[in-house]
Amino acid sequence: MADRAQQRVPRNIKALGIVSLLTDASSEMVYPILPLFLANVLGAPVTVIGIIESLAETTASLMKVFSGWLSDRVGRRRPLIALGYTLSNVVKPLLALTGSWPAVLLLRWCDRLGKGIRTAPRDALIADSSTEATRGRDFGVHRAMDTLGAAIGPLTAWAILTLVPNGYRTVFWVSAIPGTLAIAVVLLAVREKRAVRPDGVQPTLQLRHLGRPFALFTAVSFVFALGNSSDAMLILRSQDIGAAAALIPLMYFAFNIVGAALSAPLGALSDRIGRKRLLSLGFVLYGAVYAGFALAGSPIHAWLLFIAYGVPYAMTEGMTRAYVVDLVGCDRRATAVGGYTFVLGLAALPSSAVAGLLWDTVSHSAPFVLSAVLMLTAGLALALTGKTLPARACS
Repeated sequence: MADRAQQRVPRNIKALGIVSLLTDASSEMVYPILPLFLANVLGAPVTVIGIIESLAETTASLMKVFSGWLSDRVGRRRPLIALGYTLSNVVKPLLALTGSWPAVLLLRWCDRLGKGIRTAPRDALIADSSTEATRGRDFGVHRAMDTLGAAIGPLTAWAILTLVPNGYRTVFWVSAIPGTLAIAVVLLAVREKRAVRPDGVQPTLQLRHLGRPFALFTAVSFVFALGNSSDAMLILRSQDIGAAAALIPLMYFAFNIVGAALSAPLGALSDRIGRKRLLSLGFVLYGAVYAGFALAGSPIHAWLLFIAYGVPYAMTEGMTRAYVVDLVGCDRRATAVGGYTFVLGLAALPSSAVAGLLWDTVSHSAPFVLSAVLMLTAGLALALTGKTLPARACS
């Protein structure tokens, strides 16, 4: 009977998966075409696009540490999850009204603020709703549904741009439909599950209490994140080597289909072979893909690289959070996820900005060379940590 119960995906995982699917369908209609809208319609230079993405992603990451701590402090996840999803899904359609890049920056900032509010409590609720034996699978299932939505979004954007050439604003308005449905699902279907907290223990914002294994993994991830500039750079690089703007959302669709197909099985694999091994390989493969973008010279290269990009994405995107949860106590899950992504946010601030600057001042391949070196370094460093990163049992 216990084995049968473990085989079932918990209700909250399914509900949060649907919310993420709908939200990503909305977000990924917008995200793959936003750099093109900024460059082709509003005339923003690539350096400005890089700064917008850096500030937006840094806002999300900085907010996650406070939101995670607050969730652990009050022992509740759902209110913050609902607030974050609502904010993000309300502001995205307003991009249709913008006429300058500072307005885009403001709305992009609000969207990522919502992401920062919801992410750590949501990931903690996934962990609270899972068991240690199925944690990787459950994070993988959630990531698969999230990524499926991220495939639907660009496919929809491509269809709209095919019917309405340069119809960027139409895409922004249509993104309101799945976004509204996501808000309804999170309010009606997601259930609170009380976090485990030892008597008398209060969570703290001081990350040093999360332990050495957590600190080592976060340091390695910081190096990786310095190279992991915004996907906006991949989109602009694809257009740069000859891909038609209207077809780039299809490339993003292919990337997300691969990621969605592999996330759940790779999550289950991490439960069996260990998450560190999978993450090390994922970081290295990320570096190989970015090296490919540095060397790419034709649209077919962009197609192949976007498809390949889905593999390391599936290996790492949900598994980094699952591994962070492995490394800390039950009472600090949201704080740990928030703290981890806070540190990544510190890396995100220079990452895309430097990438945009290298694009404008050195060469269009230079940002990807730097990314590849940093990602490969992080992958090898994680592999060499050996037994210094044991997973902590959750009592």
